[in-house]
Amino acid sequence: MNNSPAYRLAGIDLAWKGAINPSSIAIGKLTNNELVVEDVHSGVLGLDSCLHILDQAKQLKGIAIDASLIINNTEGYRNCELELNQSYRSKWASCYPTNLKLYPNAFSVQLYHKLKDRGFNYLHGKKWQIECYPHASMVELFGLTKRLSYKKGNVADKKEGQKQLASLIAQLEHAKELKLIIPDEKQACINPDQINSLKGRALKTNEDNLDAIICLYTAGLYAIQSQGIIFGDAKDGAIWVPHGKRIN
Repeated sequence: MNNSPAYRLAGIDLAWKGAINPSSIAIGKLTNNELVVEDVHSGVLGLDSCLHILDQAKQLKGIAIDASLIINNTEGYRNCELELNQSYRSKWASCYPTNLKLYPNAFSVQLYHKLKDRGFNYLHGKKWQIECYPHASMVELFGLTKRLSYKKGNVADKKEGQKQLASLIAQLEHAKELKLIIPDEKQACINPDQINSLKGRALKTNEDNLDAIICLYTAGLYAIQSQGIIFGDAKDGAIWVPHGKRIN
C-alpha cells in the first residue's frame, strides 16, 4: 500500500452571486485511497466567509469548484463549455454559457484570484484549484445514461432526486480506486428520512451540500491522478471531469 502523507481537499458548490446567495463547502482528508468527509459547511455567504473556511482547513492541498474561475470571452460560451457540451449534451448534462457580458465581475473569478494569492495555482502545483461540473462528474462516476434530476420539479420530485443521488454517493464507500467515507455524524445530508423531512430553503441547502460532496470527491480523484478529461485550457478556462464508472 502507498503510505503517502495525508492532506486535505475541498469541494465547493459556489453560488453565482455568492455575496447574497449561499454556497456549500465540503472539507475532506485524503489518506492513501480513502477520502474522509470531515465537514460540510452550508449557507456560506460572501468571499470572506468562503476564504475563512478554507484558511481553517490545515494542510489543504487542492480545491475543486463548481464555478467558472477564468472568464476572458466577451460573449457566448467559453471553449471548455463548448467542448464539454459536445460530450454530455446527449445525456442532458451540458452547462450554461459564461461570459463577461453576463458576469462582468464574477464572484467566482474574485475567489479564484484570492486563492491564487494564497498559492493555489490553476490545475497544477503543490497547491491547486480546478473547475469541476457535478452533472458531468455524476454521469461518469455512476455510469448514468442521463443526468440525475434533483434540482427542478415539485418538492416530491426534488426529494426523490436527492435520495437517488444520496444513495449513489453512499456507494462510493466501496469504490476500489478511492473510497469516500462519510462518518455517521456527517450523514444527515444523505439520509433518506432526513431528506424526506426537508422543505423550502432547507431542501435547497441539502442539494448544495450533495453537490459540494461530489466536488470534493472529484478533487480526490484529481489529487490521486485518476483518469479524467480536461476540457479547455489554463488560459481561457478548463473543466476537469473524471472518466469512467466508480461504483459497481
